[in-house]
Amino acid sequence: MIRRLRRKIKKAFRELLIYHNSSLEYRAKLLTLMVAVNNKITPCEEKLLYKIACDIYEKDEERAEILVEAVLEYFNKIVTDNGLAFEHLVFQVEKETKMVKRFAQKINIKQLRLFRRCLHEEEDIIYQERVLAFLERLKEQYGSV
Repeated sequence: MIRRLRRKIKKAFRELLIYHNSSLEYRAKLLTLMVAVNNKITPCEEKLLYKIACDIYEKDEERAEILVEAVLEYFNKIVTDNGLAFEHLVFQVEKETKMVKRFAQKINIKQLRLFRRCLHEEEDIIYQERVLAFLERLKEQYGSV
């Protein structure tokens, strides 16, 4: 119970309490782009999301959980039309990558490509491939600077 309360407090005050919060938020936005392609999070995507979060923060389970919660928060804002649209999230990722060049190194195309196996509709697969191509261009353009 104390652990859950601590997570809720950290979630509410993420910007102030979490070390390198901007990096975590950026990664959450990248992952949200991948799971929001089909406007739902399938069990396959949810399982993969937790696995990737644990891979990113292998020595910090709590930080991995906060990353997943941030992704779910962004996703819910998109699907409920609560101040964030998918296209707006794309623009945010692009803007942040341009402003903070080191963020381009956090774009792990190999990891993000794993979400493809969770999609079954051809239209969703094509859309996700376009998002991946966009992220690859960002990584190439700003990653070597």
